[in-house]
Parts: sequence; C-alpha cells; structure tokens
Amino acid sequence: MRILIVDDNPTNVIIIREILKKENYRDVISASSAAEMLEHLGIGDRTISLRPRPSDIDLVLLDMMMPEMDGIEACSIVQEYEHLKDIPIIMVTAVGDSKKLAEALDVGAVDYVTKPINKVELMARIRSALRLKQEKDWHKDRDQRIQDELKLAAMVQQAVLSPAIQDPMLQANALYQPSFELAGDLYSWYPLGEGRYAIILLDMMGHGISSSLFCMFIASVLKDTVTTFVEPEKVIQELNRRFNQLDLGKQLVQYYFTAIYMVIDTRSRRIDYVNAGHPPGLLFNQDGSITKLDRACSPVGLFDKIDAEMHTIYYEGTGHIALYTDGLLEAVEGEYEEQLDYLTACLRKYEEWNEEAMLDAFFRNDGGPQDRDDDKCLIWISLKEGESLHENQK
Repeated sequence: MRILIVDDNPTNVIIIREILKKENYRDVISASSAAEMLEHLGIGDRTISLRPRPSDIDLVLLDMMMPEMDGIEACSIVQEYEHLKDIPIIMVTAVGDSKKLAEALDVGAVDYVTKPINKVELMARIRSALRLKQEKDWHKDRDQRIQDELKLAAMVQQAVLSPAIQDPMLQANALYQPSFELAGDLYSWYPLGEGRYAIILLDMMGHGISSSLFCMFIASVLKDTVTTFVEPEKVIQELNRRFNQLDLGKQLVQYYFTAIYMVIDTRSRRIDYVNAGHPPGLLFNQDGSITKLDRACSPVGLFDKIDAEMHTIYYEGTGHIALYTDGLLEAVEGEYEEQLDYLTACLRKYEEWNEEAMLDAFFRNDGGPQDRDDDKCLIWISLKEGESLHENQK
C-alpha cells in the first residue's frame, strides 16, 4: 500500500511518516504542495488530457490549509479524473470550521483527522479508508473480468450469424445492432438445394444475458431442425418442442420468442412462411405493390403445442423482402401503424440493398428517429430475375 502525505510543513510530514512506519506502513512518499501531489498522481499537466497515466497511490493524507492551492481545491481536481476517484483522500486539518470540513467531504474527501494528530485516530481512519479502497479495487477488477467475458461471448454470438448470400437468384444481407453486449435477436439462412433457401429471424423476449443464452440454445439446434424438417410449420413446431424442453423451474417470467421462418423457392417463385407472433415481413413486388407476411400464430415457447399454419405467396420477376425485429420499429416515434408506415416508406425507396442508407435510417441517431433500448435487426432479401420452373419446362 503506497501512501502519499501532502503537507507544506516538514515537521508534520515527519510525524505522520513515523507513525506510519511504526505501524509497518513503509511505502510512504511525501509532497510539499498540492501541485506536487498532482504530479505524483500523474495529472500535473492538466491541459494534456483527462485520461492520463494510471497512479500507484493507494491513499492520500492531504493538508487542508496550504499556500497557492488548498486541500479542498486539490481534492476537487482529483475528482475530475475517473481513474483517480477511488483513491481515498483523508483531510488533515487544524481548522475546526464544520462548514470547511463539510465542503472537503462534499468535493470527494472520504474522511478527516485533526491536528495535533492522534495516533490511534489516524490509524483507525487509514485502515478504514484502505479497506474501502481494497473493496472498490476488487469490484473494479471483477467488473472488468465480466466485461471481458461479455465481449468474448458477444464475439461468439456474432460468429453464429449467417454470412451474406450472394447467389444469382437470391441475395441476403443483414444489419444487426444489440442494445447491450449480448442480444436476443438471431437470424440464419440455409441453402436447401435446387434453388430453395430457408431463412429465419427470431426475437427473444427481453435482451441481455438471459435472452442471449436462450438465443444460443436455439442457434445450437437450428441447423439440424431446419435441414431435418424443412417445412415452415414443422420447423416452428419442432423449435417450440425443443424450447419447452428447457427446464426453467418455477420461473416468474415466461420466456418465449417471436419468429418468422420461410422457405423461398426461386425456381417456382414461391414463398412458404410461418409467422410466430413476429412483426410482418414485407415483400416488395416488382409492380410496386407490397405484400405483408402478417398471418401469424402464437410466439414460440408460450404453449406446449403451437398451432403453426403455413401460408404461401408467389412473386413475379424481381423484388425484395424485408424482415426485422420490433427494435427497428421502436427506433421510430409514434404508434405501431405510424412506425410500420415509416419503415415501409424507407424500404420501398430502394430496389437494391443499400447498407449506408439503412444505417442512416434506422441504426444511427443523427437527430432523426430516437434510439431505443432494444436490439435491432434488419434482413434484406433480394429476389433476382431468372427463369421460373414453369418457363423452364416449356
């Protein structure tokens, strides 16, 4: 433990140093002014940055009354630096003015001792302050470890998301912005062969660690489920079964997720889908019309069995499909219908994927729609021109 004594009177420094030495505190340094104290703390030149080098000082015994800069002003300067706020500062004073002492505590001092110094009182206050410092350091180290692990978990979560598809008949791109390190949105797509693609977007209830863990569970079973069952209603029913197999005990919160799952057949230009309580997908047709994929059943995980009904739509020529989570709608002020109208108007402006435009419209807060505390995801599926199955058979 390194202790810094700050006092312009050498006699006071000697007295305190000897008291500390007899109590086996030998890593003690001193400063004769507030300016010298700031140098020891690494903030001597305050014009450089408010993020200077870290300090090895664990506690400061600071004289309140000093020339040029008193202890109260010096303490307030230290509190401007986030990395120094946890260093306990004990004021040493001969002043009995309660207002001055209250001011010192208000600007960041943790305690005070009066002159002439009483050894028992001084050591009791030092031990108390150092215990507090150790506890704060422990919490900071633990929080940093947690943050590091969350960042690693976020990288793992990001890695399970499907990369963009750039095939002649279909292209798929996505933008994804979690509200925290970990998120509750998940998207995946799988080529099924013969021009068919399976695409799913889901939004777990809530966000943060618990939602992300459920998402990772779904991600672990998703590929096997899709490739085994393929058809939309069967895939949703199997996901519902697997999700309900999780033994959550007597939870007060009912976990579930909304999802939209579809199989796109680019040869027959057919889209089979199930919407499990999810915001409606939007099919932008070549003729300018918009088809909503809004015929929905209940979300996945609410009930032991889910009545998932598949719906089919056809498209002609080129077009694009937009899938999104409700965090994207909530990025827009207004009621649900206003939010959906705004989203639809933005998306119909573009025939091709325009990442910068989508980022500006929904993911960046530049004085436009207000950012909300929810995960955001947007999937853009471009349907390309080509011979249909019927044309190919002619």
